[in-house]
Amino acid sequence: MTAQYPQLAAALLGVWVLYSLVKSVVSKIQDRRKAQALGCLPPHDVRNPWFGIPAYLDVVESARQFKPIDYAMRLHARGGNTLQQTVLGTQLITTFEPENVKAVLATQFNDFALGTRNKVFGPLLGDGIFTLDGSGWSHSRAMLRPQFVREQIADLSMLGEHVNNLFDAIPGDGRPFDIQDLFYRLTLDTATEFLFGESTFCLAPGKAAGSGPLARSGGEKGFAYAFNRCQDDILKRIRAQKLYWLVNPREFREAVKTVHEVVEYYVDKALAKRNTSEEEKNIDSPSSRYVFLEAVASETQDRKTLRDQMLNILLAGRDTTASLLTSSFFYLARNPDIWDRLRSEILEAFPASENDDQITIGRLREVKYLRYFMNEVLRLIPPVPFNHRFATKDTTIPVGGGPDGKSPVFVKKGMKVSYIVGVMHRRKDIWGEDAEQFRPERWYEKNKYGWEFLPFNGGPRICLGQQYALTEASYVLVRLLRKIERVENAQPEIVDPLLKLQLTVGHAHGVKVRLHNSKLV
Repeated sequence: MTAQYPQLAAALLGVWVLYSLVKSVVSKIQDRRKAQALGCLPPHDVRNPWFGIPAYLDVVESARQFKPIDYAMRLHARGGNTLQQTVLGTQLITTFEPENVKAVLATQFNDFALGTRNKVFGPLLGDGIFTLDGSGWSHSRAMLRPQFVREQIADLSMLGEHVNNLFDAIPGDGRPFDIQDLFYRLTLDTATEFLFGESTFCLAPGKAAGSGPLARSGGEKGFAYAFNRCQDDILKRIRAQKLYWLVNPREFREAVKTVHEVVEYYVDKALAKRNTSEEEKNIDSPSSRYVFLEAVASETQDRKTLRDQMLNILLAGRDTTASLLTSSFFYLARNPDIWDRLRSEILEAFPASENDDQITIGRLREVKYLRYFMNEVLRLIPPVPFNHRFATKDTTIPVGGGPDGKSPVFVKKGMKVSYIVGVMHRRKDIWGEDAEQFRPERWYEKNKYGWEFLPFNGGPRICLGQQYALTEASYVLVRLLRKIERVENAQPEIVDPLLKLQLTVGHAHGVKVRLHNSKLV
């Protein structure tokens, strides 16, 4: 009897394989009929053999060479504006088409969701606004959105002290330094003060509380390492597609623990303050400063909810703005004519005789060339160049099917749709033959834009902190260009940006510059 077990097991395996093949064929026939009924045609199929393992290795290699957008550009050249491919056994649609992005993010919003993001990002970000779908997301947005439309967002006085600390950290003798490192410290300082009411003072550690959370996590560098390590591993989880759960090393878990402890320090402090008497809080004092976490704590006192939401916002507040500022100096250091023009227009709007406290949001918005300059930075190096959604039901996207790419495309329930704005922002048929050239002047010709320019996402999930990030970046650039007379590129060997892709992009080797102070300011 026992001798028959191997034969029985082999027979059962054969039946299962046959069943799977028949099920797959039947499913494909049904999908084809649904697509025909909806007038859909398939997009260009980029043949990826061996379950898409070579395609996955190409993605990994492009990341190793710090050229993720270059890889996506090659994919676009190979498959057109919308294509179908297989990566690690996962079939997905990749699109660089504004109309399709608009459908996924806005007009067909309910047809698409984040899918596995909550599980992939969950160890770090938990149940926050960037990881939740459905009612959980709606509740998060309703809780957080009022905090981003308050007048406190326009409070530039909070930024002033931190920019002063930035100037103190810049070498005064013109020697080269990595300005990216300073920008990431600056945005951590400003984000923690805005969110938690207590800055980490990474740029001025002498001002930080000696018993604060960073002191217990190895200082600012210890926290920064843990934060970046978390993002590195989450990116590996994203690339692993459905096999994300295999990426969970001990170092990742320890880094998550460190980051959580830092944020929980602030959460516990806010909850303790909330539990004090009204007299002790003195909440009606006109001098008391707005604190984002305390405002959200009035909506919920759940410790994990507060930690997760604050961590979601901290990630965006620190990394997105730092990425924009760093990329700004990457281009300024390589384009002295643009530096001169931008500085000239800034000094015209904010004369050297004025104090820094006279810089306001309204006046910042009047400097058109500053706005166009930042648009051009965000066009060529968007902080989040890659994104995706999953179909919640059998649905379609408007274009990309058929030989001419003009027919709708059928999207099966559960299928992943990847949209890459890093390529969409470089399409020559949209932006002209000089699409890959850094030229802020193009925005005088194109001062209105739609879904072809999407640095902060769009639709109902558009970035809540968009105006906060743009305001902070504008203020920092104005302060720097008023003070600094000239910038030199200290990395002449790096002509094109080498980008390290995490949840946002950074420059793999930093942005090394020499800055020369103006004697006039």
